[in-house]
Amino acid sequence: MNDTLILNALILLICLIFLGYSSEKTITNSQKLADITGFGKTTIGFLLISLSTSLPELSVSIFSIGHPEQIGISVGNVMGSQIANICFIFGLCVLYANYKHKKCIEFLTILTGTELKNLQFGLFIASIIPLVLIYVGEVSRIVGIILIIIFVWNTYSLMKNKINIKEEGSEKADGRSLLLIFLKVVLGVFGVIASSYFIMESATSIAISIGVPKIVIGATIVALGTSLPELATSLQATKSGDMNIVLGNIIGSGFINLTLILGVTLALNDFLVNVRIYSEVAIFALISNMFLWYFLSGDKLCEREGWMLVMLYIIYLVITFSGIM
Repeated sequence: MNDTLILNALILLICLIFLGYSSEKTITNSQKLADITGFGKTTIGFLLISLSTSLPELSVSIFSIGHPEQIGISVGNVMGSQIANICFIFGLCVLYANYKHKKCIEFLTILTGTELKNLQFGLFIASIIPLVLIYVGEVSRIVGIILIIIFVWNTYSLMKNKINIKEEGSEKADGRSLLLIFLKVVLGVFGVIASSYFIMESATSIAISIGVPKIVIGATIVALGTSLPELATSLQATKSGDMNIVLGNIIGSGFINLTLILGVTLALNDFLVNVRIYSEVAIFALISNMFLWYFLSGDKLCEREGWMLVMLYIIYLVITFSGIM
């Protein structure tokens, strides 16, 4: 037992180091990709990084295909991840940015008008979808296909309306160099996801070996495990001073979860799914989106806003746990 505990602790330590290294490489190469392509860091965060870091949620969705008892986990994971991303992860990033730079985050210096509109549209869709689904009640494959179409249409629009004016000093690269940097970003994200998975597995094994109840493990380690990729990449981007990547990643993850991933979940299953049981989660998701929308409508984010988001997440956890205990 002691040998197993030591081995899991060693795996946990190694994976934490690898997680930091992978997230750093992901953000560094994403910055280069944004410069070369002219898409801008916010769009790269919204499209590439958020799509890649949403792979854990997508895997949960795929594994639920054909299993009515597991599809509920997938739907709950999709909605719950949105709350965790905005309140917990983005809240921590705001607090870290204010602590590191000793000043508030000013949006006017990091976002263009087009980028802000794209983020607000993503927030709007991520807010309206849960409410519409709850109003409908039982959703089917057709709803899933509609959600996938929304994702494809928005992605096409972002690709079409890319930022044509590149930043000063932006790099020029041929197709081969561009492909190489793109592959480095993808490999970095896969490194983040792989290390996150083994961190979750080793931490779970350690918790079990020291007698932590499984319900606590599921609600803490496993729940946080699927959000570790977003947390790692967002904190690394915050450390590098790229809050536009953070915003793109956080809002993009919520948009992708509620369009592509939820769409795949519904489209590949041939039975009706009752989403009214997620009313409480949907309401909290809407509240968190409204907070972020309000913050984006201002000029800057300070420590107060960061604490508001983190406290909202704590309130969500307290209410959720009090309902199941």
